Amino acid sequence: MDNLTEKTIKSEEIFSGKIISLHLQDVELPNGKHSKREIIKHPGAVAVIAVTDENKVVMVEQYRKALERTIVEIPAGKLEKGEEPEICARRELEEETGYECSSLELLTSFYTSPGFADEIVHVYVAKGLTKKEDAAGLDEDEFVNLEELTLEEALKYVTEQKIFDAKTIFAVQYLQLQEALKHK
Repeated sequence: MDNLTEKTIKSEEIFSGKIISLHLQDVELPNGKHSKREIIKHPGAVAVIAVTDENKVVMVEQYRKALERTIVEIPAGKLEKGEEPEICARRELEEETGYECSSLELLTSFYTSPGFADEIVHVYVAKGLTKKEDAAGLDEDEFVNLEELTLEEALKYVTEQKIFDAKTIFAVQYLQLQEALKHK
């Protein structure tokens, strides 16, 4: 065992829900002592930075019960069992915004909260957007308002904490960096 690895001695699933499960683990630390870890298992998710031909980023405003408020976010959603991230990204973009795209590129993937969860988010950039006449609708428990923001508006939303989640702040900063690189 190296000097950082924790060895799992026992793992017990103590909750299994529709989206996540919670596991209580007994671990042996690198120094030989024991501790407990609470780990959330998540199937993974996608997020889409969708940019219109007018250089506006497509976002959705939605109520987040965990926060007891609405926030503005880039379209995103969880992977279904066995679903490829790119397929999920196209599905979520259409369901949440009514748009389809001609270009979809994986930008990066990152873990959201590795201290207690294994959720990974795959972030895509979508361009060549067109509104679909027969777009798949939202899930029955999902309600959103569509917003198309300039980079300046999105930056203002970050300052005002209307945009207040990591994936969307990441998206805004990515777009800001791309804009800065254009003018170098």
